[in-house]
Amino acid sequence: MEEEYLRKIGATIILVSLLLVSFFLLKPIMLSIVTGIILAFIFSPIYDWVYSKVKYKDLATSIVSIFLVLIIVIPLWFLTPILIDQSFKFFISAQQIDFVTPLKTVFPSIFGSERFSGEIGNVISTFVSNTLNSFTKQLTGLVLDFPTIALKFLVVAFTFYFVLRDKKELIEYIKSLLPFPKEVEKKLFSYSASITRAVIYGQILIGILQGVIAGIGFFIFKVPNALFLTLLAMVGGMIPYIGTALIWIPVGIFLLVGGNNVQAIGVLLFGTFSSTIDNIIRPIFISRRTRIHSSIILIGMIGGVFLFGFLGFILGPLILVYLLVILEIYRNKKVPGLIVEEKK
Repeated sequence: MEEEYLRKIGATIILVSLLLVSFFLLKPIMLSIVTGIILAFIFSPIYDWVYSKVKYKDLATSIVSIFLVLIIVIPLWFLTPILIDQSFKFFISAQQIDFVTPLKTVFPSIFGSERFSGEIGNVISTFVSNTLNSFTKQLTGLVLDFPTIALKFLVVAFTFYFVLRDKKELIEYIKSLLPFPKEVEKKLFSYSASITRAVIYGQILIGILQGVIAGIGFFIFKVPNALFLTLLAMVGGMIPYIGTALIWIPVGIFLLVGGNNVQAIGVLLFGTFSSTIDNIIRPIFISRRTRIHSSIILIGMIGGVFLFGFLGFILGPLILVYLLVILEIYRNKKVPGLIVEEKK
């Protein structure tokens, strides 16, 4: 009996030790693995369609993988030099912009004091300078770390390929490891698919599409540094409550103050359309039955960005919602509307 007990203790120590070593082994590439899994989830419907046509897993996965590489590499190859150039021009020109005069025009009562206006102008100028310095350091770091970035992209590619090809087997394996009862496990997987779809499709992809629509307005009406502003609008489109208005409203105001009325009206019209298109597109991508509360998504995004960087826009909300849903399911309670709104 004592010998069996010691064996169990030894096996537990070995297992925990291997788990810890594996964690530190995978830690540097953990986000690359997660990125590959997220991309596999996004492209899963395309894979299912291709597989239904070709009937071979490896061939279907290869076709989808080549398609993914093309839609990522081709835009990066052509747009990255333009984006870098416009980013530098934007930040340099931002240092020379008189931010105080438009603020005085819009809020004359608040910025009536010259001293207050001067202090606000110094704060904005300092912020822009610090942002430019930070951006320059990040860009330099990307160039110097190119070999590391290439290896991480390789991990993303391999993860994407094998998760996409063997997703059914992977799901069954995960189910076999979960410590939950079968009923809880069934509910968890039922919710997880709709929740992941709601966050990735409903918040991230639609946000990017909203940014693209606002960006079309920037290009049509020849706003300076349109590509860079489009990128900012895409990021803003992912953020609940704020959206692309974070970009197109300031751009429209500056165009109006500068006397470019036609450009300003065009940008504001496209911006308004990009902010309202959500109500039309969202039901196409996700079920009407699953709507995650926007406050949870916003809090998850903010925390996720601090912890994971840009990928936190996706991981933060998912982790937070999964935790809340698991707690409610494990309590054998219906998931409350404050977390996931269910509409029949």
